[in-house]
Amino acid sequence: MNEPATQLSGLLAIDKPAGITSARAVERVKRLLPRGTKVGHAGTLDSFATGLLVLLIGKATRQCEAVMGQRKTYEATIKLGAITETDDPESAEQPFVPRETPATQHAVPARRADDLSFDEVDRGLQTFVGEIMQRPPAYSALKVQGVRAADRVRAGESIALAPRPVTVYAARLVAWDAPLARVVIDCGRGTYIRAIARDLGELLGVGGFLTELRRTRTGSMEVSAALRLDALSRDNLIVSLQPATA
Repeated sequence: MNEPATQLSGLLAIDKPAGITSARAVERVKRLLPRGTKVGHAGTLDSFATGLLVLLIGKATRQCEAVMGQRKTYEATIKLGAITETDDPESAEQPFVPRETPATQHAVPARRADDLSFDEVDRGLQTFVGEIMQRPPAYSALKVQGVRAADRVRAGESIALAPRPVTVYAARLVAWDAPLARVVIDCGRGTYIRAIARDLGELLGVGGFLTELRRTRTGSMEVSAALRLDALSRDNLIVSLQPATA
């Protein structure tokens, strides 16, 4: 590769497959770049999740906060009628036991997911649109006294993360084939789709967790134009770099 590290700069749209972390995806890209090239990413995707991972290369890493703050779109599948400890498919499925908390006092009594109609699920989903207070999943990368919450939980600690404000611009129920709800969610920075799945299940009185997640858009960048990680080469990486704007 002839380009010095100091000259390479821009945004790179990657279509991350399931089964690898965002950090591992960054490592694969770094191996194709000149030694010393800075590479970061604008928003983590969990290992099970797929879709658009925006990488920032060279001087574009200075725009990380701006890119992370851009609106994002996700396609997701929520399974209603059960829960998992991690609110996603990375832990074992468990039966739902209703609990009374300030966030669920308005939930309907426990019922079966098969009893829910499309309209009921959609009405529940719409309650999460707007500026809302969202309780992050206990299994998250958020730091508690300098240690990731997920690591504290795995070490046996009981963690209760405080709700924080997030913005959901739009939520659409695409299909309801009990117990699976296919949704499209347009949201701002810091929104956990896992938490929406969990809270929707609690609201409907049946429990819920995320089974699939795909990020399709960040700002003006779309996954349809992203490079597959397994198809990356030095040449197509460089010609695919997009300019970063302040």
